Amino acid sequence: MFALLAVEIPYWGQSLLRVLGGLVAVLLPAGTIVYLFLFKMMSFMQSRLGPMEAGPYGSLQLVAEVGKWLQKEDIQPESADKPIFKMAPIVVLMSTFLLVVVVPFGPDAWFTDFETGVFYALAVSSISVLGILMAGWSSANKYSLLGGLRAAGQLIAYELPMVLAVMGVVIQAGTMNLQQIVFAQNAGSMFGFDGVGNPYVLTQFVGFVVFMIAIQAELTQAPFDMPIAESELVSGYMTEYSGFRFLIFFIGEFATAGVFAMIASTLFLGGWGVPFAWFGWTSMNDVANWMNIAGPIIVITKMLVLTFLIMWVRFTYPRFREDQLQRFAWKVLIPVSLANIMATAVLKVAF
Repeated sequence: MFALLAVEIPYWGQSLLRVLGGLVAVLLPAGTIVYLFLFKMMSFMQSRLGPMEAGPYGSLQLVAEVGKWLQKEDIQPESADKPIFKMAPIVVLMSTFLLVVVVPFGPDAWFTDFETGVFYALAVSSISVLGILMAGWSSANKYSLLGGLRAAGQLIAYELPMVLAVMGVVIQAGTMNLQQIVFAQNAGSMFGFDGVGNPYVLTQFVGFVVFMIAIQAELTQAPFDMPIAESELVSGYMTEYSGFRFLIFFIGEFATAGVFAMIASTLFLGGWGVPFAWFGWTSMNDVANWMNIAGPIIVITKMLVLTFLIMWVRFTYPRFREDQLQRFAWKVLIPVSLANIMATAVLKVAF
């Protein structure tokens, strides 16, 4: 990662830069998503302007909201299991920071380059379930507990199709290293034509659709928002939270949406890269250093496109019933994912 800097940085400095980079990689996309989609896109879809007072076109509204939450009292239920109650929001947000460390942003711009990056990402994405269960159980509130149990059942059900959807990409790329998956897409070709590379969104379109649906459910966004379900459960597992702890849940929700969209862009849209044939690159060593600057911009652009799809679905479709939600995962997504794996394996062997 630090090869792109022309100075020798001590280990403590590298660690500090990684922490700061992680904060930027998580919080900047989260703020962008909230302003562009939650404040503005939803407003335009409802024929209104949205926030307009705080800053130009309401651009500082999020800063005002954060200031408001930080000033509010941190109320804890008298019967709550207080240590676990306090820890739950941190566990949820921690899973997002653990997830972003495997996302490559350029040929040399990455936090860590795991050979089993896909396996790691799928593993740590499940940590948020523990935080949600902790929040629901420790709140000593029936609505919180129901929301936590619903979230656990939903996230476990939709983890399976998400893992199976990624398996098709792993089989086609022949690696679990996310950097190598980016290279395979941008250096590849389809039917001898390398002008667009080989983005897996085309060859693994079924896997891409299943993965995006599973992300929607993992984020508990409508139509998969049964764990929140304001009309039934007040605010679900977040019912008893206020002040900065509620703010952490809020940041975690949209930061996780951004990081999942980055991972989806890496797996299916070529990540930080563009087709290498455009510049005559044939290997990772040929990639120009300026891609370490352009790469993060490309990743953020693709992330915003995918987040637009997530939010579009959220603002458009009504909520599933619990039985419909579970039936859709077990009887539709999982069989489709298994069929996609079989087809990918057969085509991989044949061609």
